[in-house]
Amino acid sequence: MTLSTVILSISWQHILIVALILLLLFGGKKIPELMKGLGSGIKEFKDAVKEEDKKKDPANPTSTSSTTNDPNSHL
Repeated sequence: MTLSTVILSISWQHILIVALILLLLFGGKKIPELMKGLGSGIKEFKDAVKEEDKKKDPANPTSTSSTTNDPNSHL
């Protein structure tokens, strides 16, 4: 069994069981704190990736291609 088949075989019942186990282990008050910490960690990661992209390409800060809407621009 490959990893992709294992991931695709997760149903809503499995997610519910995992959520109940987490609720029993950490309690109702601790879970929002954990999710808040996870969210801030993801935000910091995204900010660091954006900052790294700006360092790599200082000439093009938006990192998108410079296309125009002029149909004759290729001439």
